[in-house]
Amino acid sequence: MGSLPHKIVVASGNPGKLREIQRILADFDVAVAPQSEFGIGDIEETGTSFTENALEKARHAAAATGLAAIGDDSGLAVDALGGRPGVFSARYAGPGASDNDNIDKLLAELADVPDGERGAAFHCVACLVMPDAAEPLLAEGVWFGSILRQRAGVGGFGYDPVFFVPELGCSSAELPPAEKDRRSHRGQAFRELARLMHGLR
Repeated sequence: MGSLPHKIVVASGNPGKLREIQRILADFDVAVAPQSEFGIGDIEETGTSFTENALEKARHAAAATGLAAIGDDSGLAVDALGGRPGVFSARYAGPGASDNDNIDKLLAELADVPDGERGAAFHCVACLVMPDAAEPLLAEGVWFGSILRQRAGVGGFGYDPVFFVPELGCSSAELPPAEKDRRSHRGQAFRELARLMHGLR
């Protein structure tokens, strides 16, 4: 696939995500820049899987800049809902929906689901696309838990306040940031991507 580039563009304008990626890739001799630095906006996500969406984002950023690009896509899959909201997690309650709107819809749909049947998992796929390479690097992370009946905690974002972490007895929103990074689907995916990138050095 070639050697590791000196600069990588991240197919996101999310400052929190950028900081997380920079932390994980801190031991690489590579500059990590958001796509907004190049005047690139988010693209419409048309994929039917996390992998397709992650690749779409990365390929768009790579084509627009001529640089290697990192893209990712993530979401929540709930067992009782047949894997929904899945790739539609960010817009589950409709276009422009807030985190609270999405949580309200989720809790309403699960209102009659017994506690023992509220299993769920966060999924994340992260990828690195190189302009001169046919094959991307792909990594995935999965974080298993269940859905609470009401919000708990004020940290994190998205569905964190209702995602219960059984081994810790609390919601994702109640975890310190470093602990969440260590366990989360996104942390898992990007650490695995970093491991794969070591092969390019």
